[in-house]
Amino acid sequence: MDEKKVKLLEKKANEIRITLIEALIEAGSGHTAGPLGMADIFTYLYFHELRHDPKNPDWPERDRLVLSNGHICPVLYATMCYAGYADVEEYKKTLRKFGTKFQGHPHREYFPALETSSGPIGSGLSQAVGMALAERIDSGKSYKKWIYALLSDGEMDCGNTWEGAMLAGKEKLGNLIAIIDRNNIQIDGFTEDVMPLEPLADKWKAWNWHVQEIDGHSFPEIHEAVQRAKAVFDQPSVIIARTVPGKGVPFMERHFQWHGIPPGVSDVPDAPPKAEQGAMALKVLREVC
Repeated sequence: MDEKKVKLLEKKANEIRITLIEALIEAGSGHTAGPLGMADIFTYLYFHELRHDPKNPDWPERDRLVLSNGHICPVLYATMCYAGYADVEEYKKTLRKFGTKFQGHPHREYFPALETSSGPIGSGLSQAVGMALAERIDSGKSYKKWIYALLSDGEMDCGNTWEGAMLAGKEKLGNLIAIIDRNNIQIDGFTEDVMPLEPLADKWKAWNWHVQEIDGHSFPEIHEAVQRAKAVFDQPSVIIARTVPGKGVPFMERHFQWHGIPPGVSDVPDAPPKAEQGAMALKVLREVC
């Protein structure tokens, strides 16, 4: 990946961060920290790596992206809008409104371009494993499409996640790539205080996964990790992406309190008064442009 492409992706990721903040301010509810932290991963996938066609969302040869931690959907929606699946302005005005395609958690009934509905934490990996098994049945081991499962670190607390991990390792699903948002927070606090996860990489290795750990904000590292994962044919791959929750807005970064609230709703430690939070967040993001 050359420097020019990296710069283009960085600019797009920042646009996505601005847009999702605008949508959250309008909605008055929703999750902030995770979406900001995962903007680089989603930008890389939709604007560089995924085989997909916004004009034909049901294209049979598309790659599949399963968002397990559906609460970070503000970043999924914003990215999909910029990629051509829906109107950006509609998203900004209707996120979490009654009847909108942009529900508070992804819902295929309202937005058919989504691969799955999600919200109950811990279900996405098992769904992705099923898709990966189906693809192997359909194509043999000459995989035509890749299955990406995006997971939170907090949902590693859920037993269903590990059931899916065991099955994928047992079946040697080389067409499955999981990406974990390792931002170290969940709604009640820091992951290592709520339910310690480390040594996280060793847990995945124990289930016969190919494991990589990367900086989730470095496009070259994201790119290299995905390409290495695609070169492994006899194991599923997991990329543990270390991310900063609230990335791009200094007063939000690394504060677990921003997990589930938007700007302007609550006073948060080290943050501006709630009446100023939205404008301040947009100001610092727009300065990057």
